[in-house]
Amino acid sequence: MLLQSTGITNIFTRPFSRKLRFTSRQDMHPATAKWYDRRDSVFIEFCVADSKDVKVNFDKTKCAFSCLGGTDNVKHENEIDLFDAIDENESKHKRTDRSVLCYLRKAQPGKAWPRLTKEKAKLSWLSVDFNNWKDWEDDSDEEMGNFDQFSDMMNNMGGEDDLPDLDGADDDESADSDDEKMPDLE
Repeated sequence: MLLQSTGITNIFTRPFSRKLRFTSRQDMHPATAKWYDRRDSVFIEFCVADSKDVKVNFDKTKCAFSCLGGTDNVKHENEIDLFDAIDENESKHKRTDRSVLCYLRKAQPGKAWPRLTKEKAKLSWLSVDFNNWKDWEDDSDEEMGNFDQFSDMMNNMGGEDDLPDLDGADDDESADSDDEKMPDLE
């Protein structure tokens, strides 16, 4: 046998030292996810309703997510090679009934991430969350302070009973000068 004399072994002639295991990936699906960038952090929302057995692992350059979701207990599993490094000790996640939101603290705050992944490949299960996306690179610190104050004001607002009086908009006495009383219909 020429292969053995050169030191190369053939997998067909070599005895198996262990059993090969094949796992079916039919019952595992990546969870749909949305992401957005902030000045000091990146957010990823894994959209899985009724998730159970949620596991999120943060590494310096990776984020791994797995759970069982829905009434069928479908196994979801995602692993992301991140665009840049994160502080895995400061990164957190929160589970709700509809999704799992991950907060990834950037190792270098103030550096924009043009994409979430290290590679430029388009992942079918990952999209940008344009509802929460904000171009923060062009914002000055003063504008950010104003935005934070506005956010705090909105969060502290109560229900409709707490709305300020809108200059008597419903009062008949405060009618505009050009408003005339309409004649009755016959």
